[in-house]
Amino acid sequence: MSAPTLETIRIAPKVLLHDHLDGGLRPQTVLELADAVGYSDLPADTGPALGDWFRVAAHSGSLERYLEPFAHTVAVMQTPEALHRVAFEAVEDLAADSVVYAEVRFAPELHLERGLSLEQVVEAVLAGFADGQRAAASAGTPIVVRCLVTAMRHAARSLDIAELAIAYRDRGVCGFDIAGAEAGYPPTRHLDAFEHMREFNGHFTIHAGEAFGLPSIHEALAFCGADRLGHGVRIVDDITDDPASGRRLGRLAALVRDNRVPLEMCPSSNVQTGAVASIAEHPFDLLARLRFRVTVNTDNRLMSDTTLSQEMARLVEAFGYGWTDLQRFTINAMKSAFYPFDQRLALIDDVIKPRYAVLAG
Repeated sequence: MSAPTLETIRIAPKVLLHDHLDGGLRPQTVLELADAVGYSDLPADTGPALGDWFRVAAHSGSLERYLEPFAHTVAVMQTPEALHRVAFEAVEDLAADSVVYAEVRFAPELHLERGLSLEQVVEAVLAGFADGQRAAASAGTPIVVRCLVTAMRHAARSLDIAELAIAYRDRGVCGFDIAGAEAGYPPTRHLDAFEHMREFNGHFTIHAGEAFGLPSIHEALAFCGADRLGHGVRIVDDITDDPASGRRLGRLAALVRDNRVPLEMCPSSNVQTGAVASIAEHPFDLLARLRFRVTVNTDNRLMSDTTLSQEMARLVEAFGYGWTDLQRFTINAMKSAFYPFDQRLALIDDVIKPRYAVLAG
C-alpha cells in the first residue's frame, strides 16, 4: 500500500464542512471585481502579489487580526453578479480538488452595502452554486454543494439569518452558523436564533473553541444545542494526562466524544490565528486517536493559501496517516453533513469507499 502524497490525495474523494465563501476567492477575481465596482483600496495590483498579501496578513497570531483582510473580499461581493461569480468559482475550485460534497458558508448581512436585500444576496449565491454544480457535472467532476448562512456574533441580525436558513432550506441552504470574534460575544447572545432553528427542525453549527476556550464549547452545546462545532480545537483543554490510562477526558470532552459531536477542524487556519503553534502540535492527532469525530477542513482557502488536499497532505506529513485514516476522516465528515441520510449513505457507499479502495490497493 503506497503512502498518500499530495498528488494522490488530489484525486481522492473528499468532503468539506467548513469553508467560508468570502475567504476563498481567487486573487485575480478579487482584482477584477474591485475594478468593476470601483473599489480602490486593495493592497496589491496583481493576482500573485495579492494572494501573497492575503496569506501574510492572515498569518497574524490572533483571530481578530486574521479577520481584518476579509474587508477587501466582502467589499467586492456587493452585487448579484459578483456573488454569483464567486459562488460559481468556488464550486469549480472545489470540484477540481475532487471534493464530492461541500457546505460553503457566508454571512448575508455583510453584502447589503449596495442596496441588496438578504433574500437577493442568498438567491445570487445559490444560483452560482447551482450553475457551478451543473458545470462540474458536465465536466465529469460531479459535486454537491450546499450553503450555510452565517450570522455575525457581534451583530444583532442572527434571528433574521436563522429565518433565512429555514425559508431557503429546500432551495440549497442546509443550515445556520454564527461566526466572528469569540471573546466577548458568547453564543448565548443568539438564543432566539437557535430556538428558531430547533422549532423548525433546522440544522446548525457554531464557531466555538477556536479563539476562546471551554466555556464557548459548553455554551454552544448545553444552551444552544449545536449539531456541530466549528473548530472546537480547545476541547483538548479538557483532556489531561493520566498515569494509569494515559489520557483522562473531562466531562465536557467526554460528552463531545460520547455524543459524536463533529469537530470541524481547520489545521492551517488554526496556526495562522495562533490557536496552535504548528501543524505538528495541532491536537487533531490526539483527538483522532481518542476517536473523537474529527473532520478536515479548509476554513478560508484564499487566506490560508490552501485546498482540502493540501490540508490532508499536511496532516499526513505531520502524523504519518495512511489511506485508512484519510478515508475515516472523510466518512466522519459525510456522516456529519447536513444532508439527508440516504444521500449521505449513497456517497459513502458508492463514491467514497470504492475510490479509496482503489487508492489504497
